Amino acid sequence: MTDRKTPTEADLNALDVTDAEAAKINAIVHPLLANPAPGGDDQLVQIRSTPAGLVFITINRPAKKNAFDARTVSALYEAFETLHGADKVRAVFIRGAGGTFSAGADLQWMADAAGWSESDNREDAMGLAKMLKALYDIPALTVALVEGAAMGGGAGIVAACDMAVAVRDTKFAFSEVKLGLIPATIAPYVVEAVGPRWARALFLTGNLFDADHAARIGLIDSVLADADAIDGYVAWVSEGLGTSAPGAMGAAKRLVHHVAHHSIDHSLMEDTAHRIAKARVSVEGQEGVRAFLDKRKPRWAE
Repeated sequence: MTDRKTPTEADLNALDVTDAEAAKINAIVHPLLANPAPGGDDQLVQIRSTPAGLVFITINRPAKKNAFDARTVSALYEAFETLHGADKVRAVFIRGAGGTFSAGADLQWMADAAGWSESDNREDAMGLAKMLKALYDIPALTVALVEGAAMGGGAGIVAACDMAVAVRDTKFAFSEVKLGLIPATIAPYVVEAVGPRWARALFLTGNLFDADHAARIGLIDSVLADADAIDGYVAWVSEGLGTSAPGAMGAAKRLVHHVAHHSIDHSLMEDTAHRIAKARVSVEGQEGVRAFLDKRKPRWAE
C-alpha cells in the first residue's frame, strides 16, 4: 500500500464556502447580470446564492409567463454553464417568477422561426439543446420548483433536473404535435425521466396533465399542496445536503450518468473500481473517513 497524504489545513479549508465565495457565485451569473449594459438582458435570469452552497435561479419574464426566447435561453445557458466550475455549490433550485414556471416557447419567437430557413432553425434549436445539456451537467443537485404551468421546453427543464416538485394545481403539456412540431431537443431528458412508453403517450397526444399525473409517471418526485409549501420543501432538501461533501456529490452524479448507459461488463467494473479508489485518496474521502473514525463531523458539515 502506498503512503497517503494527510490533508493540510488549506486543503480542508477549501471545502468550506466563505461569505466572499458566496458573493462571487452571486456575480458569476450571465455577464449581463453582473455588469448590465444599456438595454441588456439583465433581468431575464436572476441568481441568488448562500454561504451554505445553495443557488437559486429564477426565470424572470413574468409578463410572458416565463416563456423562452433566444435571449432567455442564452441567459440560462450562461448561468448553468458557469455553475459547472462552482465546486462549492451543493444544490441549484430553479423556478419561475410570478407563479408560473414556464409557458414554453415565446409566441413571437415561434412566429419568427416560421420564416427562417432550415439551417437557421437548426442553429436556433442548438441553443436550446446546449442550454438543457448545461443544466443536466451541473455537478450539484438540481431541483425544479414548479408552479402554475410547465409547458414544452419548460417541462423539458423539469425533466433535465435531478429532482422536481410541483404545486398540486400545476399543469404540464408537451403539445408540440398540435402545432405540427415535435419536442426534439427536450426528448432525451423526458425519455430518461419517464421512460419511452410514457414519452410516446405524452408526445403523441399533446394532452394537458396535472401534477398528480406528473408524479405518477416520474416527471416530478412529489406534489405540494400549494405554493406556500415550496420554502419548506427547499429547507427539507437543503438540510439533508449539509452533511454531504460537495465534491463527492458531483462525482456521484457523474457516476450515475456514466453507468446508466453501459452494460455491466469488465470495463465498467474497472471504471467503478477506479472511481472509488480515487475517492478514497481524495481530500474529502480522507477527511470523511477520518471524521467518522474520530466520531466528529467532517469539516464540510460544521
